[in-house]
Amino acid sequence: MKNDYYFHGSDLEEIQAKYNVKAEDITNFAANVNPLGISPKLRKELSNNLDIITSYPDREYTNLKNAISEYASTNVENILVGNGTSELISSFIRYISPKKAVIIGPTYSEYEHEVSKTGGKAYYLPLYEDDDFKLNIDYLLNKLDKSTDMLIVCNPNNPTSSCIDLVTMRHILDACKENHIYVLIDETYIEFVNAIEAYSAVSLSQFYSNVIILRSTSKFFACPGLRLGYAITGNPDLIAQINRTSKPWMINSIASEAGQIMFRDKDYIDKTIKLINKERDYCYNAFLELDGFKPYKPFANFMLVKINKKNLTSNDVFENAIKKGMLIRDCSTFPFLTSEYFRFCFMKHEENVKLIDCI
Repeated sequence: MKNDYYFHGSDLEEIQAKYNVKAEDITNFAANVNPLGISPKLRKELSNNLDIITSYPDREYTNLKNAISEYASTNVENILVGNGTSELISSFIRYISPKKAVIIGPTYSEYEHEVSKTGGKAYYLPLYEDDDFKLNIDYLLNKLDKSTDMLIVCNPNNPTSSCIDLVTMRHILDACKENHIYVLIDETYIEFVNAIEAYSAVSLSQFYSNVIILRSTSKFFACPGLRLGYAITGNPDLIAQINRTSKPWMINSIASEAGQIMFRDKDYIDKTIKLINKERDYCYNAFLELDGFKPYKPFANFMLVKINKKNLTSNDVFENAIKKGMLIRDCSTFPFLTSEYFRFCFMKHEENVKLIDCI
């Protein structure tokens, strides 16, 4: 059974109206945002530099790209910046205009939406519960052929929190290159992964011209309102084509300055990784001990859980939690998932303890 509607992590005003819970009193386990909030360094340096809005930003975003290059360990010429990853997803799909796109799911619905806007058809390749939502690489490779124009992968995947390692990704890129398939990899949550170098595809961009990697500042750096994202690809023609059709100054001066501060804020980055690693282990192990629930091993900063209790649904868990001021994600609206599944992101320890006690 699926619910007809779900609440997104940004729908706090609607939730406030329906459940009579003040938005400021809600602990948001549904938004997948870093629980540390924005860094003190970012807050201080931006507030001391607000005069930057009196000037246009650099049209080429040179300083911002240099900061990204250092942070992501890639060449400056391989970087394209955008007004959030949503704009970049739209730009690349619109340019490639795939007639047939394969999407590994369940996953973020915006990929399918953007493919349909270009007149293409999206076909889901499901991750199966019997495999703990891990990718069956042989199954995927057997489904790829020259009729496919684009493969879309969220890695780590939302909502399953499963992750494809670098060795497996290389096999995928080899098969796609042979069949002239573009591969769009959304790495919005990759910075939360322990041992990121074993999973991020950024290093492969220098060897494969058919891969596009997307990154965001919304989740890891806790600033979804900033609307700053970037793409990495080793295909200079693709970057040139996207730049040619993009409007100038898509990123405002504050976002550009904030990016330069965030990507060099090593203290904040290290504190985030340490917190998420600790709380991910705690939450996963805690749910392993709970009767009637099955957690799936998480790689990102959130975890998918299956309910194995009769007469208890994801909506029941959602309702019970929100009445106590905690917002989780009912996953019954995702493709291939039912009202047995919910997702929550890892917050600070005392908040995670409170949620687990509630469930």
